[in-house]
Amino acid sequence: MLTDLHVKNLALIDETEVSFGPGLNILTGETGAGKSILIGSINLALGQKASREMMRKGSDSCLVEMVFQVDNPAVRRKLEEMEVETEDGQIILTRKITGGRSICRLNGETCTAARIRQISGLLLDIHGQHEHQSLLYPERQLEILDSYGKDRLETLLEETAAAYRTYSKVQRERKKFEIDESERERELAFLQFEINEIEEAGLRKGEDEELEKTYRRMSNSKSIAETLNLVHYLTGDGDGAGDRIGRAVQEMAGIVHLDEGLEELHRSLSDIDGLLNDFNREAADYLDSFSFSDEEFFETEKRLDLVNHLKSKYGKTIEAVQAYLEEQKEKLAEMENFDLRRAETEAAFKKAEEELESVCSRLSEERQKAAAELAQEIRQGLSELNFLSVEFEIRFSRAGHYSAKGFDELEFLISTNPGESVRPLAKVVSGGELSRIMLAIKTILADKDETETLIFDEIDTGISGRTAQMVSEKMARIGRNHQVLCITHLAQIASMADHHFEITKQVENGETTSHIHELDGNASVQELARILGGAEITRSVLDSAEEMKALAEKRKTEL
Repeated sequence: MLTDLHVKNLALIDETEVSFGPGLNILTGETGAGKSILIGSINLALGQKASREMMRKGSDSCLVEMVFQVDNPAVRRKLEEMEVETEDGQIILTRKITGGRSICRLNGETCTAARIRQISGLLLDIHGQHEHQSLLYPERQLEILDSYGKDRLETLLEETAAAYRTYSKVQRERKKFEIDESERERELAFLQFEINEIEEAGLRKGEDEELEKTYRRMSNSKSIAETLNLVHYLTGDGDGAGDRIGRAVQEMAGIVHLDEGLEELHRSLSDIDGLLNDFNREAADYLDSFSFSDEEFFETEKRLDLVNHLKSKYGKTIEAVQAYLEEQKEKLAEMENFDLRRAETEAAFKKAEEELESVCSRLSEERQKAAAELAQEIRQGLSELNFLSVEFEIRFSRAGHYSAKGFDELEFLISTNPGESVRPLAKVVSGGELSRIMLAIKTILADKDETETLIFDEIDTGISGRTAQMVSEKMARIGRNHQVLCITHLAQIASMADHHFEITKQVENGETTSHIHELDGNASVQELARILGGAEITRSVLDSAEEMKALAEKRKTEL
């Protein structure tokens, strides 16, 4: 359950920390006091999209921290499967917004908002003010049924999704054969042309690099020859450096015997003379071999243009062009065996469709069994929420196509008056009735999913009187097995609180600030009186509040 909530610098909240207890936790307060901000802070901590505008004016960061105590063994086991460690069953979720950055932490370690959302689904379930409207959408109704029948449907849903992936893949392959004969002939001709063009070129790996080097040398041959001839002249015999260094070696040889210290200089000069002679021989050999005809240059240029042309059409490298060639050969083989491949694909499609049809049918059968049970539980739940005469059905129809969730389409149908036939929810129920239907469904699903904490944001929309009393008793019963946090404007619901919190708004130093604190017995009665009496709280209103609280405590013992 959610044990502690710490909020700092969020909207009207300067800083507040609140500890929630087990059972039914009720939050009340004047309109605009900040009740929605509190729910917003929880959503923020659970990975909802964050923005700088959420921060309190004058602050450069805001923080929300939630502490959960996980006692349910099934939830602990699932957390372990998700590699979430708990210390004595405790989990801490933190979200901090600074400027345009948002940082999420799980037990002190940085993680993604997506990771937080994944984990939070095991910890709590939030029902917002307008979520009940989603009940009007068939796809949401299907999700509710699948959640309810999870134990019996999960394996079938996985099989259906896998069969649909296979079906879709083969269906895409099948569409490739939906071409007329003239189009096929054009495709064959085009493939053959590309294959011939590449094969006739006879490309070799690395050939493009060799050609570029050769072409660069040939196109700069005049400059290379002139410069190398000059260098050879300057370093060779005659007036070149080679002749002069040779003479210098001879001169050194004549005096080396006069001083032993000259031997090292003589050796160094002899080495230079030897290196220069080697260089001149190699330069002469290079010049002798550095000759080619105009025809050779033309052929090299032509070959390089061809290679670059193919690379521009089929790939950036020769390896890529050769890989493209193999792909086109495979396509050509398929096209040449078009009729055979089409027959094979058609057979594969028929098989995939039959397998998908089979698993979808089995899924539909199990869904209809689960739907009958869910409808009965919803009828029971609605009778407990003051639907005096209610009929509820889940009607199935077959969609005109397959999907990863099967071929079922379903619709929730209801009748709230005796003698009237059931009709779709959207054509029958009011906002308040939708809210109660969602409450009944949430209660059923919570027991199935073993969610420890349920949060209801103003579930009392559109209800009052006896209906409000029935809703309050339903909340109290849910609180027996779950922690419930509920924001309400109704005294009947607030009176059932196991823990009652008041949210107030105050002006301090010219700034508006929201605060939350738990009420003791007397303070809770005062808050009930405020809800009942409005602007003026008279003695009779206080008496009514005290009586309501006493009756609620008695009623809780009877539930």
